[in-house]
Amino acid sequence: MDRQAERTLDHVLQKISPKDRIGAELRDSHLIYSVVGFTPASDFTDNAMLISNLGYLLSQKGLNTCMVDLKVFYPNLYQYVDVTPGKRGTGLIKVLKSDKVDFREEILRTRYDRLYLLSPSPHDLIEEYFDFDFEHLERVIDALKSMFDIVLLDIPNIPPLELCIGAMKYCHVGFFTASERIEAPGNIVKLLDYASSMGISTAKFMSIILMNLQDLQYDYQVMKELGFNIVAALPLVKAASAYALEGKLYVRDNPLMNKYWLKEMRRLADLLASQ
Repeated sequence: MDRQAERTLDHVLQKISPKDRIGAELRDSHLIYSVVGFTPASDFTDNAMLISNLGYLLSQKGLNTCMVDLKVFYPNLYQYVDVTPGKRGTGLIKVLKSDKVDFREEILRTRYDRLYLLSPSPHDLIEEYFDFDFEHLERVIDALKSMFDIVLLDIPNIPPLELCIGAMKYCHVGFFTASERIEAPGNIVKLLDYASSMGISTAKFMSIILMNLQDLQYDYQVMKELGFNIVAALPLVKAASAYALEGKLYVRDNPLMNKYWLKEMRRLADLLASQ
C-alpha cells in the first residue's frame, strides 16, 4: 500500500505548483515563530500523528519541543508518544487553574530526548473546562514559551470552546490540516470568520497541510482562489497509523519509510526550525 501511495502522490503533487506550496506568511516574515498551532478542517486528518512525528524531528534538530494537547474532551497525543497520562485534575487543567503550579511536575517527559508533552487527563470531566478564559491559556502559553524552544499546539475545531479560539489567538503561526474532502475549504472559512468576529487576526492561519492523500479528483484550485497556501502534502500511509496504535513514531521506527511522506515531514520540520 505504501508503494501505491508513492505512485499516486506523484499525480497529486503535480497539481500543486511550488508557489502554492509555500506559506506566504512564513516566507516573508523574519519573526521567530515559537508557538505553532494545528487545527483540523475536515474528517480523515490525524493531527496527533502529524504533531508527534513532527515534534520528534524538531527535537532531533536540538530544539527543546513541547507538544500541547488542547483536545480536552478527547486527548490522544499521549498515546502516540507512548506515555502514561496523569490522573484526573493533573496536567493541562492544573496549570490552567492556577499560576502557582510548578509546570515541571505537570509536563510529561517522553522517551525521546528534548520532546515533552502537556496533556489533559483523559479522566477529566468535560464540564471542568467550560469556565476558562483566554487569559488562562495566554498565561500557560507564555510560560511554555519561556521554557521551550518551540511549542506545538493540537487545537480542536470547536469554535465555542475558549481553548480553541484562544489558541488561535496566541499562537504565532497556524496550519489547517485537511484531507480531500469537499467541505474542507468551507470549514476553514467558517472558523476564520468566527475568529475574526472575535477580534482575532486570521492572517497567521492561511497555510494548509494536506493529509492522507489518495489521489482523488479533488479541486485544489479552490484553496488557492480563497487565498490559502498548501505547504505540505502527505500521502495516506497505513504503516504510519499502524505504528501509532503501538505508540511508535513512524518517522523514527519504520525501516521502510514512504519517501514522499518523509520528505514532506522533513520539509515542515526544516521550515519551522529555520524561523
